[in-house]
Amino acid sequence: MNIPIAALEPQIKTIKTTCPYCGVGCGVLASVNQQSDEVTVKGDPEHPANFGRLCSKGSALGETLSTQTRLSVPTVNGAAVDWDAALGAVAHKISDSIQRHGPDSVMFYVSGQLLTEDYYVANKLIKGFIGTNNIDSNSRLCMSSAVAAHKRAFGSDTVPVNYEDLEACELLILVGSNMAWCHPVLFQRVKAAFEAAAAMGKPKKLVVIDPRRTDSCSFSDLHLGLKIGTDTHLFNGLLHYLKARGFQKHPHQMPDWTDQLEGVGAALEAASEYTVDRVAEVCGLEAADVLTFYELFSSTPKTLSAFCMGVNQSSSGTDKANAIINAHLFTGRIGLPGAGPFSLTGQPNAMGGREVGALSNLLAAHFDLSDADSRAQVARFWGSPKPISPKVGLSATEVASAI
Repeated sequence: MNIPIAALEPQIKTIKTTCPYCGVGCGVLASVNQQSDEVTVKGDPEHPANFGRLCSKGSALGETLSTQTRLSVPTVNGAAVDWDAALGAVAHKISDSIQRHGPDSVMFYVSGQLLTEDYYVANKLIKGFIGTNNIDSNSRLCMSSAVAAHKRAFGSDTVPVNYEDLEACELLILVGSNMAWCHPVLFQRVKAAFEAAAAMGKPKKLVVIDPRRTDSCSFSDLHLGLKIGTDTHLFNGLLHYLKARGFQKHPHQMPDWTDQLEGVGAALEAASEYTVDRVAEVCGLEAADVLTFYELFSSTPKTLSAFCMGVNQSSSGTDKANAIINAHLFTGRIGLPGAGPFSLTGQPNAMGGREVGALSNLLAAHFDLSDADSRAQVARFWGSPKPISPKVGLSATEVASAI
């Protein structure tokens, strides 16, 4: 008997997905051997975040998929059941709590490992159909400072740059970010862009602002090891320096640019005491290094400032982020290739979750929960059976006390 060779070959199914680890969002090709259930992974060469590259954690994703210590079927009270029974049990518990205690007795805390579509469905279910805004995601503990800063600066939680800008900039400033460890694939993209520019005789500059000297300083031109918590002073000093040296964006360069900005006078007044010497004293830096940084920023139109957890996870994180953004707004270094303030996401898909409203004070597509017309428009689009609640839901930091 002759058996066709094709029948002996393993049947491989390849699925496009996303790495669930850091905030880079690398594309992954997961190949499943349907005979043995073995999974192998490699980077997706067509994905615009990583173009096939994966770090050591992403490359080892297949090794995390063993089912030996995981549930392989749904269970209720320790007994194996089918999916309909499991979903029915969850639905009954939620419905019973709503009937006895109201919709605000329910909360979803959703994971950064969710894809954007999953975030969207969870947000729609709880806000549009259960009737409460009690949903929060990993964005709360990772990105809420950046969210608030973006809304204060732009009126919307919108990041005005993309990965290509990291490669197009001529000056990259890393603030509170050890990109080499925390976003390794992205750091390799940056490093490759710097090496290519140097080979063409057009070297780029890298400034790292971090109390520690990390691996991200491996090819930096300047490391500012400032005292913890003094980022706002450093960037207020930059704003004062830019004003004093006449680097404000002038109307003839972009008509009415300065007229579009609000609060310029108050910001400049708040920054007026931060001379180079004063900043050096407060931040614990050499005045010459502060001046070098300010001169680099002022003389490089294609400047990108990438900030991460060293800025966000602070009691004054929003003010730190706004101080960075202010320097870009004041000089018009925003909305142009290679220029702008870039809030690097610390965890998986924290931006995707915010895009679809998966925080207790947001609606999908950056609509404002506090605005009645926005709530009505989203409810109509969703076909919600009742109006969306105007009450801000519980955040991840409040839920334990609420329980």
